[in-house]
Amino acid sequence: MNDKINQFIESALTAVLGKKNEVKLALCCFLSEGHLLIEDVPGVGKTTFAKTMAKLLDLSFARIQFTNDLMPSDLLGIQIYDSKEGKFNLIPGPIFNQFILADELNRGTPKTQSALLEAMEEQQVTLDGQTLILPKPFFVVATQNPRSQIGTHNLPESQLDRFMMKIKIGYPENSIEKMIISDNQHIKSLKELKATLSSTELNELVGQIQNVNVSEKLLSYVLSLLENSRNNNSFLGLSPRAGRDIIRAAKSWAYIHGRDFVLPDDVQAILSSVVSHRLAPFQTQSLDQDQELTKALLKITHVD
Repeated sequence: MNDKINQFIESALTAVLGKKNEVKLALCCFLSEGHLLIEDVPGVGKTTFAKTMAKLLDLSFARIQFTNDLMPSDLLGIQIYDSKEGKFNLIPGPIFNQFILADELNRGTPKTQSALLEAMEEQQVTLDGQTLILPKPFFVVATQNPRSQIGTHNLPESQLDRFMMKIKIGYPENSIEKMIISDNQHIKSLKELKATLSSTELNELVGQIQNVNVSEKLLSYVLSLLENSRNNNSFLGLSPRAGRDIIRAAKSWAYIHGRDFVLPDDVQAILSSVVSHRLAPFQTQSLDQDQELTKALLKITHVD
């Protein structure tokens, strides 16, 4: 494993206890130049997890706390008229940072949520008719509570599809939870974290991952996953964008594990995180049922 990748994972685990697989999935998402959605019940460490990722990446950072009175201008910024100069000057909003923590995203109104759409997909925003380019790299890590909780506004499919991956933190194991409730050492560790990957190093890793080999058989396997999702009566099918993200994430997962080629096991390791929020059911499903949909997709798809 690349020394920088290993250092990132080990450093993260000093603040995010017992969540190695989730840390690797998050890093996989960043190396794939994707956005990450963290969905779980309150109190399991979603924000701590996101802040840990931010501290380990040497990028400009902004945290946006979503509430029902947050306005799009609070994200994007506003134009202020300068009477002395006789012109409007832009006061940029927090979106003009490289790492955005959108905390409790689904507590914002749909109008405010939609302000992120252009930024996430095109890495630019339009303000008063002017197109403004966002810095690179640009990541959005959003946290949200389960869709069934009071005070939440469900993200539309078009917004969910902008997130490459969705992960759950989950409740900790008994031994880890005992450590968490008995002291706050992991909080101290978070404050002491230092960046392990600069933007330059991150770009270098991204460039190396692009050279990871994907065989024709592996491509056919992913295509069969997409096709079977569209022929299943349980959910709406996966888009070509989902297929692209499966390949990108699988290449990053293979690289993290020291290989320059992708195996079906790599696809299966990241599949649930990439597609569970995209497999829109024909009827309302719970978060656990999202995971079941992904398992059903794997069962009906085989690879030689």
